Amino acid sequence: MIPAADSNHQEKTGLGNYFVANYPPFSFWNKTTIGQVENLCLQSAPIDRPLGLYLHIPFCRKRCKFCYFRVYTDKNARDIEFYLDSLVREIQILSSYPYLAHRPLKFVYFGGGTPSFLSVNQIRSLVDRIKPLFSWDKAEEITFECEPGTLQQHKLEALRDMGITRLSLGIENFSDEILLSNGRAHLSEEIVRAYGWARDLGFPQINIDLIAGMVGETDVNWSHCIDKALALAPDSLTVYQMELPFNTVYSKELRLVGQDQPDTVGVADWPTKRRWMAECFDRFEKAGYTVTSATTVVKDPKSTQFVYRDALWQGADMMGTGVASFGHLGGIHVQNLDAWETYTQSISQNQAPWARAYSLSGQEQFVRESILLLKKGRLSGKEFQERHGKIPAREFGSTFQEWERRGLGNLLGNDFILSREGLIQIDRWLPELFLPEHKNYTRYT
Repeated sequence: MIPAADSNHQEKTGLGNYFVANYPPFSFWNKTTIGQVENLCLQSAPIDRPLGLYLHIPFCRKRCKFCYFRVYTDKNARDIEFYLDSLVREIQILSSYPYLAHRPLKFVYFGGGTPSFLSVNQIRSLVDRIKPLFSWDKAEEITFECEPGTLQQHKLEALRDMGITRLSLGIENFSDEILLSNGRAHLSEEIVRAYGWARDLGFPQINIDLIAGMVGETDVNWSHCIDKALALAPDSLTVYQMELPFNTVYSKELRLVGQDQPDTVGVADWPTKRRWMAECFDRFEKAGYTVTSATTVVKDPKSTQFVYRDALWQGADMMGTGVASFGHLGGIHVQNLDAWETYTQSISQNQAPWARAYSLSGQEQFVRESILLLKKGRLSGKEFQERHGKIPAREFGSTFQEWERRGLGNLLGNDFILSREGLIQIDRWLPELFLPEHKNYTRYT
């Protein structure tokens, strides 16, 4: 992989990670720090630090060719029950630690994989067993990711009854041809049907996902996708730009034939994907939506929040549960074991299934928050002064001045505000803010 810090002049979609999901890069996390997580969890709980819960449901009907998450498409009903039992047992283990015990949850996130792959009975059983361990009656947000083709009306009714506040539909595209060629399991007819059921049931927030630059995408079809998305009138829209991390089906196929640039499979280059993003943002803004980050537009910024994202980006605690899941506790990143066998074996031995971790220094926490919050388009000097005692516009002054020269943003006193062009391509430039020891890394993961 070409390090992100050196990829600023790469305009083709090459193999490797582009999207900056966390900081420091995952390749710096290691086994030796796990002891620090264990010691932290033996301490008393903090008074004012919010806590969230992420549950990884790693099952899918098919594996999308661009997917880089830990998912399984070959598990039977007995396997799924075994995994869900392990997941509950993991949460029981976490609930026994003084640092986590009896703390209410600010947010809950069912991610995947495909959480909606589970049956209603499986979802109910999972929820019923977790709630006595961690209360989410007062949680501000409970998100459930769905693949449209796995939804039936009675399943959505059950999710609504269970208190899901944010339903996220992984639509990705409205073209059956593109969906099929990229390995998606659902078709456009299922999108419309599932969305209609969800809207009729009155979920407080319905989010839909699109991906700019799926294999086979065209200007005409992308415009059609925007038309379809606008017609649905979701509460929020999340748009990603297609990338090809090493562990995707597409990347593995290309490496087998010795290619490092996927031109032959029809992946758009970065300028094209950025142009498509800009078109989507512009058209949603004309329809009354507000762009709130590099990947999101919302109908009503006052009522539509992303509690999971914002809390985690600002250092909240989050228990990342399930195979390969990522968490954050007391300023320490932690990831679970990433294989079915090792994850379930660790839990069977009543051990937290942690595989690697990273303890952030105060400066690293400052840089992490600066990097992630830049994805929302603005860094407030006042807010950072209150939280960290320092201001990004001063700490990164020379870099921000250079970005201003490039037309990526503007320094306004102690604030830095990205331009639309800067916002759409922010992941391209974020590595310039990394601390020296984290630059020129060989792999982001």
